[in-house]
Amino acid sequence: MRFPIVLFDLDGTLIDSGPIILASMQHAARSVLGVEVDEAQVRALIGGPGLVAQMQQLDPNRVDELVDVYRAHNEPLHDQLQAFGGMLDVLPRLRARGQRVGIVTAKRRATVELAFDRFPVLREVSEVLIGSDDTERHKPDPDPLLAALEQLGAEPSQAAYVGDSPFDIRAAKAGGLFAVGVGWGGIHADAVLLAEEPDAFVRHPEELLDVL
Repeated sequence: MRFPIVLFDLDGTLIDSGPIILASMQHAARSVLGVEVDEAQVRALIGGPGLVAQMQQLDPNRVDELVDVYRAHNEPLHDQLQAFGGMLDVLPRLRARGQRVGIVTAKRRATVELAFDRFPVLREVSEVLIGSDDTERHKPDPDPLLAALEQLGAEPSQAAYVGDSPFDIRAAKAGGLFAVGVGWGGIHADAVLLAEEPDAFVRHPEELLDVL
């Protein structure tokens, strides 16, 4: 065990939410703006400062409407949400060997609870949760990660942050945490993540047990 604290991103890291995020973003753009957004453009936004910032990129004058339509479409889709099976196995194993686990995500807490209801093990293993409504600044700023560490009474040097987006890696490095990129999210290409020079990069969940 190298790190007593292990923080995780949620979307694309613990849960396979990329497909429903893409579908809801495209639905919102189509319904509100009457346009088809480029999938590559949408993918590049996922995992960053949160939904409001993403919608500002689509149309800064209709953010509230875009957000409302997105959420109305997205939240019911959590009933069919899938998790990365290997991750649901790895999390309890980290806890069993004495590591403290937390989640730091760009989702608001209300939406995270939908994922927790779908996969109760996420709630059971998480000692701390930081969502988009808990800090003023968001990834790639390190504030959300530092807020989680403050709640745990831990220092950045004691912690790793595991995520599937370039924003996750930037936030971890900016905050002084060990940055772990994962290659199973399906949202960002491996090359995009590797370009951020994470401290470690894994392609299978069980590899985390050796890295962390």
